[in-house]
Amino acid sequence: GGVSRYFYCTYRPTAVFLSKCWMRGCSFCLEMTTGNLEKQLVSLEMGKIFVEGVGEVQEYVDVCDYAVGLSRMIGGPILPSERPGHALIEQWNPVGLVGVITAFNFPVAVYGWNSAIAMICGNACLWKGAPTTSLVSVAVTRIIAKVLEDNKLPGAICSLVCGGADIGTAMARDERMDLLSFTGSTKVGKQVALMVQERFGRSLLELGGNNAIIVFEDADLNLVIPSALFASVGTAGQRCTTARRLFLHESIHDEVVAKLAKAYAQVRIGDPWDSDTLYGPLHTKEAVKMFLDAVEQAKQQGGSVVCGGKVINRPGNYVEPTIVTGLPHNAPIVHTETFAPILYVLKFKSHVTCMQLSQCFRKPKGSDCGIVNVNIPTSGAEIGGAFGGEKHTGGGRESGSDSWKLYMRRSTCTINYSKDLPLAQGIKFQ
Repeated sequence: GGVSRYFYCTYRPTAVFLSKCWMRGCSFCLEMTTGNLEKQLVSLEMGKIFVEGVGEVQEYVDVCDYAVGLSRMIGGPILPSERPGHALIEQWNPVGLVGVITAFNFPVAVYGWNSAIAMICGNACLWKGAPTTSLVSVAVTRIIAKVLEDNKLPGAICSLVCGGADIGTAMARDERMDLLSFTGSTKVGKQVALMVQERFGRSLLELGGNNAIIVFEDADLNLVIPSALFASVGTAGQRCTTARRLFLHESIHDEVVAKLAKAYAQVRIGDPWDSDTLYGPLHTKEAVKMFLDAVEQAKQQGGSVVCGGKVINRPGNYVEPTIVTGLPHNAPIVHTETFAPILYVLKFKSHVTCMQLSQCFRKPKGSDCGIVNVNIPTSGAEIGGAFGGEKHTGGGRESGSDSWKLYMRRSTCTINYSKDLPLAQGIKFQ
């Protein structure tokens, strides 16, 4: 809190352009250390495969570059005033201290989305990474601190705290935390939101996702199969954008399931450090138990396991990527985010029925989803667009577009440059 106030008060007048200078440095240093940071830490602690780890660090580099460009775009409008001789201006200012709580599945990128945009807006950051990926958090924080110090700024502008839920609770309740960005489960996100709201604080929530792919009868299956495969088994199903429901028109259901099962069988499973591996382990033993429980629930609720459904007999938290068919649309497990590689395949007869069931639309207009992809997988968002979802996903937006506004506050400024003083309602004092 103290470092944040120092930075905010001292550098506020030129915070955006000062930030730009060392943001370029952050981008360069992260890019130069991509191989070591990924190979030694991201895969080691999180368990994701080599190329995904490299891509995650690169995403931080990219969002730093994006933030540098954004520094010249941040500003408020000059609005028409109804009073002669007056100017009406919106001025955007940093909020102050931004708390960032991230999850294990993206131990670098999600902090990058938040910290790069927060800092380019003139804020300081306090980060709590996942307890199971603390080495990654320490390494990233050290890189950023070095860049700050090389630019004659306190390294503690971007500080790190390591710990469990008690640290997160303290951050949510601390009055000095001007904005708290939380990425995690819907259950915990609700608790965080209540604690922040109790003090009338500001929160940004990126919570769970139960994503659906809709395949119509005229779809190009050459696009469908690799899209569904990547979306459902990428990061071993541990993304908030993982496809968990696959709606298939009844006329193509059997063909798609057969082709998808064949594709699943060809996925190269192995050591995340092996560059040929496409599918690695789950993060923890608890995740393996959750996977097995979900498969059993799916069976009990009427589903049939087409492929997978078991633990792989090898060291580590490896499970088979799984396809389940035959579940009724109202099965409880279908409406539950299972943070594991399980895909529930559901039939539909008409597009109207499917839209009602999936709460999505064939075109983005009118959709109640935060991200709508057409002819591409559910995973793989670009940093230039706002990232986030509605309903139980929390409604927050990170990364691109106008997400920067969440990290700032605005003041409406009225300036009277005339020699008159017109008062509201025409009131005059003698």
